[in-house]
Amino acid sequence: MHRIFRIETRGPGLHEFTGDVARFVADAAVDEALLTLFVRHTSASLVIQENADPDVRADLADFLHRLVPPSDDPAMAYIRHTCEGPDDMPAHIKAALLPVSLAIPIISGRMALGTWQGIYLFEHRARPHRREVAALIR
Repeated sequence: MHRIFRIETRGPGLHEFTGDVARFVADAAVDEALLTLFVRHTSASLVIQENADPDVRADLADFLHRLVPPSDDPAMAYIRHTCEGPDDMPAHIKAALLPVSLAIPIISGRMALGTWQGIYLFEHRARPHRREVAALIR
């Protein structure tokens, strides 16, 4: 069983879609399987992170921005790919550092996520985007 999730982002940061994935898994009505998620873009990532305290998401986004600032930052003067804006190449770097796919066990018909874990699309571009995440249950 497969599905494409379409996620509207509001700009950089983590956008949770755990509930949508949980409904997909419930509709699949499988007892044991493996769920694979894959983001179909080169400037976004997928992560499993804490979903209780929003400060965790903000701190992660701030850390990555500090680690890989926009290409108009003097520290990024070596960047050549700038034709799509100062956020584009840094977004590609962030996506290369973070996962673009996730594998989540399904046990007893539910995702085997921990108590405080959520599934997030990590948007790395400065402006809103419509992202697609392909999901497959096997």
